[in-house]
Amino acid sequence: MSAQEQPQFDPSAIKVEEVPALIASASDEQLNEMMSGPLRDDILKEIFTRMDEHFKPGSAADIDAVIHWKVTGGADGGDHWETVIKDGKCTTSNEPQGNPRVTLETDGANFLKLVTNNANGPLLFMSGKLKVQGDIPFSARIPSLFTIPS
Repeated sequence: MSAQEQPQFDPSAIKVEEVPALIASASDEQLNEMMSGPLRDDILKEIFTRMDEHFKPGSAADIDAVIHWKVTGGADGGDHWETVIKDGKCTTSNEPQGNPRVTLETDGANFLKLVTNNANGPLLFMSGKLKVQGDIPFSARIPSLFTIPS
């Protein structure tokens, strides 16, 4: 289906509990097509906006960190988002300003799989599909900071 033929879609209308199954049922080709089309910005915005809702402050009492996310592909070549964890709170922005403790870089399809627990971060890293710069041991803790629907 071409970009003009795609039906209107509101990512905020999807129940977060449904997302992992939707991602798991899609092929890499379908995910890459979706993440290179007109819905990309809305999808990324929705994911990062919901991060604070799924943040587990009790698991981050000792953490003061900036995480940069680079999602490659898309019309502009990629997107750069920032997650700041400080004082038991999580905030996100698509205008990174802080010095990152860790930077995670992957393509759109693998990003969707990673944040929905449909891909294992260490396996993506070992296969070269996820690039990690900075504090690699800390990057392994990131999934435990959020409630990831399954």
